[in-house]
Amino acid sequence: MEPLIPVINKLQDVFNTVGADIIQLPQIVVVGTQSSGKSSVLESLVGRDILPRGTGIVTRRPLILQLVHIDPEDRRKTSEENESKKNGRLYRAIEGEEWGKFLHTKNKIYTDFEEIRSEIEAETDRISGNNKGVSDESIHLKIFSPHVVNLTLVDLPGITKLPVGDQPVDIEFQIKELIIKYISNPNSIILAVTAANTDLATSEALKVARDVDPDGRRTLAVVTKLDLMDAGTDAMDILMGRVIPVKLGIIGVVNRSQLDINQKKCVADAIRDEYAFLQKKYPSLTNRNGTKYLARTLNRLLMHHIRDCLPELKTRINVLSAQYQSLLNSYGEPVDDKNSTLLQLITKFAAEYCHTIEGTAKYIETTELCGGARICYIFHETFGRTLESVDPLGGLSTIDVLTAIRNATGPRPALFVPEVSFELLVKRQVKRLEEPSLRCVELVHEEMQRIIQHCSNYSTQELLRFPKLHDAIVEVVTALLRKRLPVTNEMVHNLVAIELAYINTKHPDFADACGLMNNNIEEQRRNRMRDLPSAVPRDKSLRGPDGQSPSPTELFPEGQVTKAVASGSQSGQNVSEPTDSGMGNWRGMLKKGEEFAAGDRPAALYPLPAVQQKGYAVNLLDVPVPVSRKLSAREQRDCEVIERLIKSYFLIVRKNIQDSVPKAVMHFLVNHVKDSLQSELVGQLYKAALLDDLLTESEDMAQRRNEAADMLKALQKASQVIAEIRETHMW
Repeated sequence: MEPLIPVINKLQDVFNTVGADIIQLPQIVVVGTQSSGKSSVLESLVGRDILPRGTGIVTRRPLILQLVHIDPEDRRKTSEENESKKNGRLYRAIEGEEWGKFLHTKNKIYTDFEEIRSEIEAETDRISGNNKGVSDESIHLKIFSPHVVNLTLVDLPGITKLPVGDQPVDIEFQIKELIIKYISNPNSIILAVTAANTDLATSEALKVARDVDPDGRRTLAVVTKLDLMDAGTDAMDILMGRVIPVKLGIIGVVNRSQLDINQKKCVADAIRDEYAFLQKKYPSLTNRNGTKYLARTLNRLLMHHIRDCLPELKTRINVLSAQYQSLLNSYGEPVDDKNSTLLQLITKFAAEYCHTIEGTAKYIETTELCGGARICYIFHETFGRTLESVDPLGGLSTIDVLTAIRNATGPRPALFVPEVSFELLVKRQVKRLEEPSLRCVELVHEEMQRIIQHCSNYSTQELLRFPKLHDAIVEVVTALLRKRLPVTNEMVHNLVAIELAYINTKHPDFADACGLMNNNIEEQRRNRMRDLPSAVPRDKSLRGPDGQSPSPTELFPEGQVTKAVASGSQSGQNVSEPTDSGMGNWRGMLKKGEEFAAGDRPAALYPLPAVQQKGYAVNLLDVPVPVSRKLSAREQRDCEVIERLIKSYFLIVRKNIQDSVPKAVMHFLVNHVKDSLQSELVGQLYKAALLDDLLTESEDMAQRRNEAADMLKALQKASQVIAEIRETHMW
């Protein structure tokens, strides 16, 4: 099990070379308030004074500290040379049993631990400045020593409440966000440090640890400064877990005082004094507390944690390897044959564009309709429902229908409902179908534009290498679509114009509707005749030789049957009503008019001007204006018949438009663009004069290609490291 921790160190080194934190490796994160003794605990584990000291906030950047145990006889290889110059000469570092290396200084080796501390302070000031500010950019330090156990620790800034000096006002929030970023890693172990001379129930370290690890499976508590507790008190209940239980345990340690640090008391002497103190104050707990026990416990916990995390790490590394391989493939290799490359990219884009329309694209969108599916939705849902929502009689009132009928008759009273009024009104209604039809063309055109972006983002990412080529392709396709738009609009306009050009009243569906309407009207007429009183005489001129009512064919000439029967009115008189005042019975009509009282007169459709009613001279320039009134039975029947005919014919035309517009759009816009796209792109872009300009890579493409290649190598190397451990260890 022991070699598992060096595996993590190797993985950390692998990913440090590419400067990436894409893998969350197992590590121990040290959390605590300012001056709680975090730095002293870390130095006790290292056995050396390596961390900056002082008052207030000292740790202002995360310090990732890797402790690597080596055998005492191990020495640095001769290849590990310090390439810095001293006195103008290249020299090798002095041999020693302990040394350190920073990631940011590459291969420079530090044997003087005071120099390591100075480098930490300098690197902290370089990023975080001198105003006590904090930064989330980490410092990586690796310590090689025969006196340490294999561990990976992270020292974080201490939790604070109030800003000091030039610190930002939200310093507490910044530090907590930084801490949560590291302890939220499910592969980390939280080392919550709390001073013994404070109330454990108010420990900020335990509180923030419990927020991300409520079950306590990753939290180990450390109680520092056992020697500074008030006289007469001890930490027995705390260390036994009676105050606040911690699942992984609570370990007490004794730190060096500031006086010890000032007097250069070494860590080894401090550990001996710590053991003596524990023997004296807590003899029954000596073997379960102290710095050495803490180091062994952390080593054991980390080993078991690594064993549990390795399978998941291996899976994560394999997934990332596949992703970066795909990313590297999309970046492509440097261009050698520009002619071939340009032709391949154009052909691929054209093919992907067509495949997106046909629904056979490699990358299928799962969040929304795209390409041909959206065009289908526009045809059958958006356009279809819009047409169905158009009222056949919308914007057409009964008075409009009656006025059209009267205007079509001219100065003569009409024997039949004029056919021209029907044509006039039905054309007006059919014209309303043109606007939604043109809107359908516009929506399909917009979707064809969106397909360009879809192909650029998902299907042909290689175009991102060449931004000028991408822009040129977008421009050519956009111009092609723009050129086809007026042609398609003209065709759709013509489809509506064709329907307006000839009102086919002989259409089979329309003839069936008229026949059914005639039967209904005839039956209504018979019902009215049957309901008349028997004493009322009927005009003999309206009866046949056999005394029966004549048929519509006998009453009207051929060709007028439909109009006459459908209107329900024959001559100036209604055939289905009694004729108390017949044609020429003027005396009866005048007498009947005299009998009307003033309040009993029916409302006139066109009332006379006031001056005319008073007996003044009539002004023929006064044109009567129609006003609302109750229609007569004949007028109501005429309007009802016209409205039914308009609705019947409108539904026939709407069905034709709903079928023909999508076909026209597909032929003149969609299919034409599909068929001519590649030839248009080749004709516009495949030119020798444009090759160099179009195939110019973006400025950062080469850099991204190198970064992806480096990351892929690191992932492959990490996979090999885990595979080697898998062969020698079982987990």
